[in-house]
Amino acid sequence: MSGAFSLFESWHIPCTRFLSRTFQFSRGSYDMQRPIKRQALCFCRNMQTVTCEIVDASYVPAPQNKPKDKRSPQVETIGAFQKLPMVMPSVDIFHSAMRKAKRVLPTKGIANIARRERNRGAKQLDALMKELAVPLRGYIENFPKRTYLHPYERSLIELTLGDGNYEEVLRKVDALRKKVVSVGKEHASLCAKSLSKREAEERLTEGLEKLQEIFKREGQAVDNLLYIAKTLRAMPVVDLEMPTLCLVGAPNVGKSSLVRMLSTGKPEVCNYPFTTRGILMGHITINYQHFQVTDTPGLLKRCDEDRNNLEKLTLAVLSHLPTAILYVHDLSGECGMSPSDQFVIYKEIRERFDNHLWLDVVSKCDLLQESSVVFITEDGETNHLELAKYLKIGPKGAIHVSVKSEEGLNELTNNVHEVLMAQMGRIRSSKIPENIEVA
Repeated sequence: MSGAFSLFESWHIPCTRFLSRTFQFSRGSYDMQRPIKRQALCFCRNMQTVTCEIVDASYVPAPQNKPKDKRSPQVETIGAFQKLPMVMPSVDIFHSAMRKAKRVLPTKGIANIARRERNRGAKQLDALMKELAVPLRGYIENFPKRTYLHPYERSLIELTLGDGNYEEVLRKVDALRKKVVSVGKEHASLCAKSLSKREAEERLTEGLEKLQEIFKREGQAVDNLLYIAKTLRAMPVVDLEMPTLCLVGAPNVGKSSLVRMLSTGKPEVCNYPFTTRGILMGHITINYQHFQVTDTPGLLKRCDEDRNNLEKLTLAVLSHLPTAILYVHDLSGECGMSPSDQFVIYKEIRERFDNHLWLDVVSKCDLLQESSVVFITEDGETNHLELAKYLKIGPKGAIHVSVKSEEGLNELTNNVHEVLMAQMGRIRSSKIPENIEVA
C-alpha cells in the first residue's frame, strides 16, 4: 500500500470579547450597560507541512526537491574589459605570500617543543597555501567567460589573443591553484604528524621548497594572464548608446588623417600601408552632443578566409556595433592599391553592410587632379560603365577632399554631422517599444 498525505495543524484563540461597565455620577446614578470591545492576544501555531508516503504500513518522508535557480548569467554589455582585476606578477605573488606565511606563530600555550614546532610548521604551510590560492581563485572568478561577453568584445578576444588562448590561460591558472592547494594540504598534514622538532622543521622546509618549485615552474600562466589583462584593458571602450562613425577603406587611403581632422582622435599617420594596427577612437561634440569616431585597419582584395586578424577586426566592428560608415577611396594610386581593386572591395562591403548609414569620400583629390594615369583592371572590365565612372570621380555622391589643401573639408564636416545626427535618431527609435506611438 502506498500513498501520500500532508499534515497541517493550526489553532488560535478568539481575539475579541465584550465587557460591561456601570457608570455613576454625583447627582444621581444610573447603570448603563455598554459593550466595550477590547483587543486580546492572539496565539497561533503552524506546523510545517510534511509529505509522507505509506510503504508497508509505515510512514516514510517523501524526498522533496528544492527548486533550482534557473537564472542564467546575464550577458555583459560593452566595457567588461575595464572591470578586469589587477593581476600581480607570479614572482610578487609568491614573495608576498612567503613573507606573510613566515610571520605566522605557533598557537600560544604549547609547552612541548616538538608539538609547538609541528604546530608552527603546519600553520605556516597552510598560510602559504592560502596566500597563493586566494588571488588565483579571484582571477578565475573575476575574469569573464567569453560566452557571456558582448559579441564585439568576444571578437576582440579571438582576434587579439588567438582562438582559445584566453580560455587556455585561465585553465592553466586554475590548474596551478588546485595543485598549490593539494600540495599545501599534503605537506601541512605531514608536518602536523611529525614526531620530533627536527622532523617538523624538515617537513616545513620540504613543503616550502615544494610550493616554491611548483609556483616557479607553472607560474608563467599568471604572467600570461597579466599580459592578457593589460592587452584587453587597453582596448578602446565603445559606448553603444553614443552614435559612432566608422572609417573604412583600403590601407593607406587617408583614414587616419581624416580621423585627426574630424575628431579628438590622434592616430599615427604615415605614408605606408597598415599603419593602423587596431581600433582607434576619437570623439566629436556637436551642439553639446557627443559622438564617436573609429579608425580601422585597411581591407585588402581577398576572401574572408584569407583575411588577417587586422582585417577581421574591421569587419567585427561593422558586424557587431551600430555604426555609420565613412568609406574612404583613394583614386590617385598613391595608397599602393589600384582603384579597380578598391572598387571590388567597396562593392563587397557596401552590399554586406547596406543597412548602415553610408557616406563616401574620395581623399587626396589634390593628387588626383595632377594625375593622368589610367588604371586598367586585371579582369578586363575597363569598359564597364560603373567601373569607368568610379575610376573617374569615385562613387556617386562622393565628397572629394584633401587634408593637405583643405579642399572639401567643410563640406565633409557638415555631412558627417548630418550622418551622426541621423544615427542618433536610429539609436533612439530602436529603444522605443513597438506598442508605443511617437507623436
